[in-house]
Amino acid sequence: MAKIMAEYIWMDGKKPTAKLRSKTKIIEGPVRELKDLPMWGFDGSSTKQAEGHFSDCMLKPVYFIPDPVRGEPNVLVMCEVLNADGTPHATNTRHHLAKLMEKYGAEEPIFGFEQEYTLYRKDWPVGWPQHGFPHPQGRYYCGVGCDEVYGRKVVETHMRDCIKAGISISGINAEVMPAQWEFQIGPLPPLEAADQLWLARWILYRHGEDFEVYAKLDPKPMAGDWNGAGGHTNFSTKAMREEGGLEVIKQTCEKLSKMHNQHMKVYGAENDLRLTGKHETCSYKEFRYGVSDRGASVRIPMDTANKGKGYLEDRRPAANLDPYQVCTALVETACGSGFDPEKYGWQNFDPEK
Repeated sequence: MAKIMAEYIWMDGKKPTAKLRSKTKIIEGPVRELKDLPMWGFDGSSTKQAEGHFSDCMLKPVYFIPDPVRGEPNVLVMCEVLNADGTPHATNTRHHLAKLMEKYGAEEPIFGFEQEYTLYRKDWPVGWPQHGFPHPQGRYYCGVGCDEVYGRKVVETHMRDCIKAGISISGINAEVMPAQWEFQIGPLPPLEAADQLWLARWILYRHGEDFEVYAKLDPKPMAGDWNGAGGHTNFSTKAMREEGGLEVIKQTCEKLSKMHNQHMKVYGAENDLRLTGKHETCSYKEFRYGVSDRGASVRIPMDTANKGKGYLEDRRPAANLDPYQVCTALVETACGSGFDPEKYGWQNFDPEK
């Protein structure tokens, strides 16, 4: 049997925003299903997930795709972090979503993520004057030409490799601020959508090494009259997609209004710097929804309103969202009695402080 490279990828314990870690395991191939991928240990004291005197943590493979960087038959492996005794680690946000789907799977929730990010080189956005600022924003969104967009080579490489890996990337575009871009993942069931978003981020970071740039997910990467970076989340349940779904969407928006502060606690650290009421945002201090309103907390797309069914777009999540947390919050609020982040020990941002 041939030796293959399996890149084990996981979320660390950095607060308030987890970062990706990965390491390579050489195994006997090919990998056809999860049981072909063994558990593997790592030093949790080096990732803020354990103390030095008892540092062993375990990586449990939960999802894999072909490795587009090294090529097939090598694989990228998304992992959950477990304690040494096999229980879920406190930083393991995925397992909560997995348990929630056992309860609400019949509702058939579907997600799509719009991941914005900003490309940097040497602590300054790519293409920006080294000792100054570019022209005011307005000319860069979906721009074409070297005077309008910066970093397209890494963006296109990332897109092609996501397609090669079987990730459901559905588009890319240059964003409003120069050096800022977006890619979209989905629509997919929640676990798969969140797994693919994390893996797509890993591929983006990995190609950044080759191009000597890095992608920042900061909600407000540049102060001043520049757009922030969001993680707009498109969401629907089976009932929303069927006849009469628009009324279900409106009912869900009313539920979301009552859980606004709870959701904001897991929608990204420093999100208040982005959600100011300007630059196509609603203030983090309020909640409102509307049809085709990009200044609302939740937008009901025009096509959904016209058809009377479809999906909603939650515009509150920041670019640095943890998709497992956001999916959990939306499913619990839409399908259950509400979302309580403290139940899981989650609080990345408190809008009341």
